[in-house]
Amino acid sequence: MIEWIWPWMLALAPLPWLVQRLVPAANSQEPALQAPFFEEWRQLSADGETRRSAGRRLPAAALWLIWLLLLLAAARPTWVGDAIELPNSGRDLMLAVDISGSMQIEDMQQAQTLVPRIAAVKKVGADFIARRSGDRLGLILFGTNAYVQSPLSFDTSTVERFLQEAQIGFAGQDTAIGDAIGLAVKRLRERPSESRVLVLLTDGQDTASSVSPQDAAQLARELGIRIYTIGIGADRMTLPGLFGSSFGSRQVNPSAELDEAGLQEIAKLTGGQYFRARNPQELATIYQLLDQLEPVEQEVVSYRPRQALGYIPLLLALLVSFSLALRQLLRTARWNRVPTMREAQ
Repeated sequence: MIEWIWPWMLALAPLPWLVQRLVPAANSQEPALQAPFFEEWRQLSADGETRRSAGRRLPAAALWLIWLLLLLAAARPTWVGDAIELPNSGRDLMLAVDISGSMQIEDMQQAQTLVPRIAAVKKVGADFIARRSGDRLGLILFGTNAYVQSPLSFDTSTVERFLQEAQIGFAGQDTAIGDAIGLAVKRLRERPSESRVLVLLTDGQDTASSVSPQDAAQLARELGIRIYTIGIGADRMTLPGLFGSSFGSRQVNPSAELDEAGLQEIAKLTGGQYFRARNPQELATIYQLLDQLEPVEQEVVSYRPRQALGYIPLLLALLVSFSLALRQLLRTARWNRVPTMREAQ
């Protein structure tokens, strides 16, 4: 339907007629000119009087049309579409992703190659985010410091883009798990208690927080925020030997710094669960398990799409104005081509 934002502007439609009727005509005090052969001039002009009076009606009607079109544009017509409901179920889910220096370790087996941990997190995490239809999703990146990269929003495509743009070292080389949890608690505490979830992914232990992860988790528990923790990194990796050969190679545990006990305690304390991701396949499975979180009913929000239509009468008024100007130019050109009396002789 069409809605008029300023419909009272249409009440100005009779204004030119009122001005013409109510405002007295100007009285000219200039002396009249005495023209010789006045009667002859009047007789010559009488023949074209009928044509001129008919020609004057067209510009008058066009001017009225321009005036009405301008009033229509000033009334601000707006097309209002049918009501569209935003998702009325879902969760408030905050992702906290570790981007400390250790996340660049290449120990995630993907096909026949090893890829950095952060690359696996980006690839699998993007699929997880894309399936969050109906959820408000936010993103926290943490290293030495924790930052809200994206606040809670239904715009999951933007959250996915921010995750893909995350770079190792942007937040420092250390790991501040406690600060990341505290920041998530701050963002989630105003949301309905049944829907507040934090998914925290890290490959190490807390080394830089101003608050301990256990204290932050205790606060999350008091506010009813569930925390699901994910420990990422392979259990073993073969380091090449002399000159890259197998001679002198050895097996190491690249996840020796992973604080599994601490992550398990955080998840258990808040009613969540701890997961272990040693490769991209396990990480994808974990995200599929997280997909099974039950949605909760939330407040129904709807909106109507709106589009301004004032440009249409404005364009029509402009076209009519151009037509009048072109008509006047053509009439002037024809008058200039009429030979003078002297030239006719």
